Amino acid sequence: MRILLFLATNMAVLVLVSFVFNLLGLEGILAANGVDLNLSSLLIFCAVFGFGGSLISLLLSKWMAKRGTGTYIIEQPRNRDEQWLVDTVRELAEEAGIGMPEVGVFPSQAANAFATGWNRNDALVAVSAGLLQRFRPEEVRAVMAHEIGHVANGDMITLSLIQGVVNTFVMFLARIIGHTVDRVVFKTERGYGIGYYVVTIVAELVLGMLASMIVFWFSRWREYRADAAGAKLTTNGDMIAALQRLREEQGLPQDLPGELTAFGISEQLKEGFAGLFRSHPPLENRIRALQAG
Repeated sequence: MRILLFLATNMAVLVLVSFVFNLLGLEGILAANGVDLNLSSLLIFCAVFGFGGSLISLLLSKWMAKRGTGTYIIEQPRNRDEQWLVDTVRELAEEAGIGMPEVGVFPSQAANAFATGWNRNDALVAVSAGLLQRFRPEEVRAVMAHEIGHVANGDMITLSLIQGVVNTFVMFLARIIGHTVDRVVFKTERGYGIGYYVVTIVAELVLGMLASMIVFWFSRWREYRADAAGAKLTTNGDMIAALQRLREEQGLPQDLPGELTAFGISEQLKEGFAGLFRSHPPLENRIRALQAG
C-alpha cells in the first residue's frame, strides 16, 4: 500500500507541476528567448531517474543495510540477551501495530541502532553490540522503541519520497540552466555544446547541496517524532535516559555507513553551517523536547 502511495504521490507531483508550467506559459517564454525546450518531456525524464533511484534504494534498503553493517540477523536466539532483544522488539511492534521486523545486531562498539525497510510490516531494526553491552535494559528498550517509532511512522518511505522530489527538481532545473546557457551564451544552435554539460554538472552540484538541506531538515524533524513514539511505547523517563546516555558517548567514533546515518539514533556533532546538513538534531534539543512534552 505504501509503495502504491509513493507512486501515486509521484504522479500527482508531475501532473501538478505540468499544469503550473502550462498555466504560466513557461515554454513560450523560453522559446521567445531562443530556448527550445519541451519542459513536460524533460520533467518526465527527470522524474523517471529521480524517483526511480529513490524507489530502488528503498526496496534494497534492508539488503544494503545488512551488507553495509555486517548485521547478524537473530533467527534463533543463541543466548538470553538475544532472546530478550527479540522478545522486546516483538512486544514493541505489537504495541505499535506493525508486523514483527527482523532483529539484528551489528558488530560495532559505538552506541547506535537503526531501522530500515520498504514496508512497515517488513522492516529491519538493529542495534550495535556496544550499545547492547553497555546500556541498561530499560535504555536499550527505549532505543528500540525509537526505531520501532520510525517504522510505525513510515519514515523510510516518506524520506524516500522527499528525496525523489528533490532529485527530480535538481536534475530538471540543472538541465534548464545548462540548456539556456548553451543556447543564449554559447550560441549553440543544434545539439549540445560543451557549455551545456559543464554548466549542467555545476548546477546539479550547487542545487543538490541546497536541496539536501530540505532532506536533512525533514530527517531532523522525524527524529523528534520517533523520540515521542519511543516515549509512548516505553516511558518518557526511559527515553530521556537513553538519549542522555547517548550524549555521554557522543565523542566516540560512529561507524554506520553514510547511507544509513539518517536511519540511526544518533550521529557525530556538527556545528555552524555544517549543522544544516545534520540528519539528527542535537541530543540536548531532543532531551529538552521530551522534558517539555
